Amino acid sequence: MAPFVEMRGLSLRRGDTQILLPIDLQDPESWEKALPAARAQAGATGTIHLLGIVLDIGSSMVATYLPKGFEKQALEAMKDALDNFAEQQMPGEKVVTHVGHGHVAETILRSADRIGADLIVMASHQPDELRSILISSHANAVVRHAPISVLVVR
Repeated sequence: MAPFVEMRGLSLRRGDTQILLPIDLQDPESWEKALPAARAQAGATGTIHLLGIVLDIGSSMVATYLPKGFEKQALEAMKDALDNFAEQQMPGEKVVTHVGHGHVAETILRSADRIGADLIVMASHQPDELRSILISSHANAVVRHAPISVLVVR
């Protein structure tokens, strides 16, 4: 029987554990502490699924000012950047890169479902009045709506 990992009530059977790790490549705080936590949960045989998200422009009016094919180029650039990140930061590890498009929390939850994730590991900034409203709202929404465990790392 495979060993278990326990963290404050969180128990995952090690083996083919699927860990979703959403990151923002422009913000090292989104992965500097979360990546080691994801590695610990994945163990030697689990897979880490890196997720980069291209935000939805949201307004067709704004989209008219962007070059033709902008979103497609942004998605391709994100995939290339994630692949490069995986090669540089995670050589020899079981990692799969994914690119999502849309609202951050919704994209994380959709991606977790699509890959059959056992756990979502994500970073959250230290709370303060402004950040608790703006930045931590993504982690908060994921924690509230995820049907699987979420490990929030600070």
